[in-house]
Amino acid sequence: MSYIDTVDNKIRKCFSIFEPNFPEWLNEYIETDAMQKQQYISVTCGKVYSNLFDIGDYNSLDHSIGVALIVWHFTHDKAQTLSGLFHDIATPVFKHCVDFLNGDWMMQESTEDLTKEIIKSSDEIMRLLNRDNIKLEDVCDYHMYPIADNDTPRLSADRLEYSLTNGSFIYPLVSLDEIKTIYNDIEIQINEDGIEELGFKTKKIAREFIKLTSKLSVLYRDHETRFFMQAIADLIKKVNEENIITLNDFYELKEKDVMNILKESKYKDVFNKLLEINKINISKEKPNGIYNVNHGAKVRYIDPLFNGKRMTEECKIAKRMIEKNLSYDMDYYLFVDKDFNVLI
Repeated sequence: MSYIDTVDNKIRKCFSIFEPNFPEWLNEYIETDAMQKQQYISVTCGKVYSNLFDIGDYNSLDHSIGVALIVWHFTHDKAQTLSGLFHDIATPVFKHCVDFLNGDWMMQESTEDLTKEIIKSSDEIMRLLNRDNIKLEDVCDYHMYPIADNDTPRLSADRLEYSLTNGSFIYPLVSLDEIKTIYNDIEIQINEDGIEELGFKTKKIAREFIKLTSKLSVLYRDHETRFFMQAIADLIKKVNEENIITLNDFYELKEKDVMNILKESKYKDVFNKLLEINKINISKEKPNGIYNVNHGAKVRYIDPLFNGKRMTEECKIAKRMIEKNLSYDMDYYLFVDKDFNVLI
């Protein structure tokens, strides 16, 4: 039985929206060990384990498959599709928390440099690529393909996938029927720079998509999220410095295995408390002598095309929604109590 046959039924229905005719050739790449590791990493960056958040879950492998299916649907190009499948192959456990560890909370791309090396070191993937006459250089950087990825605030397969699936599986914001309506209105258009980009045919549907993504954008960087992700990053730094866990473990072990190590470590009390707290304190003034978080985070927002023009140019309502999203104030000190001072 292939991995795709074991996927939750609702997720499979979503996949069938992205591409009604599943490309069977993709299965062999999905089944490789390097890709299979991704099923044990939550796209929530560990938030699903914390009482701070009331959310669902979705794994990194399913996200990668979804991106690949969208790219295939619009291009039917194997190299571009595989670049979509592999784009998160270098993702460690707790996902973007490791970017916070690396001080990359604004771009959240610090782990992507390993993508080529991980693909190259996989004998299974390299054998399949050689068999299919596909060059490593054509699949190790999805930034090469504007349908797969492009710069914010443009719409790409990656942003489209995580917007629709996060809005359905992580947060109860959109139904599968609504996903189908949004997705079926999208086509390849030419943007203001003469480059191909996914865009909408119907203004009303594009506006609903902006409404969805504007809500998600704040949830990706709200106060609870920034505190939790930085606290996890600081805890990772501590256990790494003391050789309790190596950085390589974050790429080789399952997320729950790493959590079990943390729960048995000298930092188990602070880690358990981090999972158990359901409220953080927020202040414009810096708290004295207490571990705190005070920085921004990557602003994920989308200003999609509508018939070749930006929605902010074509729709005043869409412009206001995006402006409201971008005005979210992250200039606060976030803290709990002195139990977290061990992370300083």
